[in-house]
Amino acid sequence: MASEGLAPESFAEKVREFRPDVIHAHHALRAGALLTHACVSAQQGGLAVVTSPGGTDINEDLEIPGKRETVLSVFQMARVIIAQSPEIIERFNKHLPDLSEKVFFVPKSAFWFGDEPYDLRGAAECKPDDILFFLPSGIRPVKGNLECLHLMQRVHAIRPKVRFVAAGPPIDNDYSARFEQEISEHAVFARWIRTIPPAAMRSAYRASDIVLNASRSEGLSNSIMEAIAAGRPVLASDIPGNRPPVLGGEGDSPAGLLFDRRSAEDFLAKALALIDDPALRRSLGGDAGSRQSRSASTEDEAAGLIAAYRAALEKS
Repeated sequence: MASEGLAPESFAEKVREFRPDVIHAHHALRAGALLTHACVSAQQGGLAVVTSPGGTDINEDLEIPGKRETVLSVFQMARVIIAQSPEIIERFNKHLPDLSEKVFFVPKSAFWFGDEPYDLRGAAECKPDDILFFLPSGIRPVKGNLECLHLMQRVHAIRPKVRFVAAGPPIDNDYSARFEQEISEHAVFARWIRTIPPAAMRSAYRASDIVLNASRSEGLSNSIMEAIAAGRPVLASDIPGNRPPVLGGEGDSPAGLLFDRRSAEDFLAKALALIDDPALRRSLGGDAGSRQSRSASTEDEAAGLIAAYRAALEKS
């Protein structure tokens, strides 16, 4: 059930109607905060609460007064806390050791909802020899959409055959309004697509040349995992959550390049390397595709979730 914009009273009514055995709050602050309201708590009774924190929960919100208390309340309420990356487990062990026994690892997979065609290059008005950078992400400050646009403006000034497409809904209203205004000013090379049908995302990734991630915080990025599954090279911010999927494990070759968020020059150097070296793009994208075959499957993730729910139900 989508919780975005849902009033606590409406959520409590849904709980009364549905009478679930388990409530899984995906993202402790944005979804789990509903569980802390008195009208919802009264409906929980002996319900098993499970939460899967996002990167912002762990890396940012725990440091912000007001948000920290809500996130901790959700963690304390939960019987099981799902972690889908080693970095999240490490954060709990280091900073929240009293909650570590609740942490349950579930592998994360990339899943396509269909294989419908999508003309991403047409939407970007790409010519055949243009290089298309694709930033799939909701529009909010933590994702660095606006900052990425500014960097791509500099890239385009050096390599005019570059095109940039951002795809994702507005989440932070003020930030999204600024993004919309600025991307409209750079329509010569940039486009914003608010919605790509889920069944067409695979086609969209495959139409791109390079997939971007400019986040300042991630748990384990869906967009990077989807880029890997689609066999596309990645240019991502060098943050803890992005390193494992981009660099891979022992024996893996990288699936992309990491850039220093504090250095526009580093972004430019990495972007130009990918633009000017088709062999590098093929190498990174090709290894990404082969690495995907060794990654967790959707069946692995589903089995992990079922095990986590069972563990939550067994706890009192």
